[in-house]
Amino acid sequence: MIVLGIDPGYATVGFGVVHAIGDRMTALAWGAIQTKPDTPFPDRLLDIHEGVLELIEKFKPDALSVEELFFNTNQTTAIGVGQARGVIVLAAAKKKLPIAEYTPLQVKSAVVGYGRAEKKQVMELTRLQLNLQKTPKPDDAADALALAVCHIRSASSQIYQP
Repeated sequence: MIVLGIDPGYATVGFGVVHAIGDRMTALAWGAIQTKPDTPFPDRLLDIHEGVLELIEKFKPDALSVEELFFNTNQTTAIGVGQARGVIVLAAAKKKLPIAEYTPLQVKSAVVGYGRAEKKQVMELTRLQLNLQKTPKPDDAADALALAVCHIRSASSQIYQP
């Protein structure tokens, strides 16, 4: 199974691609789709959409694992990230890719075994489970790898099959 994990955003979209055979997981790639602040917002969304389509074409994942949004402060940021998340999900749906959504609590539980784990704990355990020498950078990429690991470790009933 190959899972494309996505940490949504509109300035930085983290991605991580994990291949799993049984209990063995290997990180195939990770990084970020970056958009420039001086670019009109619709063009940033287009860049994100096209970037995700390219990742799907390149890695041929079996599923997309994306974080559910949770914001309790900045509503303007929430709207922008929600729009970016929409074009990410649209890219997967266009490619008939199953989509699984996970809350931060679910990711922490699947990766660390404790839903209130600190971000550094999640990053370190993701690194260890994928047998990586260093924690992936940027942090958004590490979060995306954790989302992929979460999907592999979870028997999710939250999968949307287009």
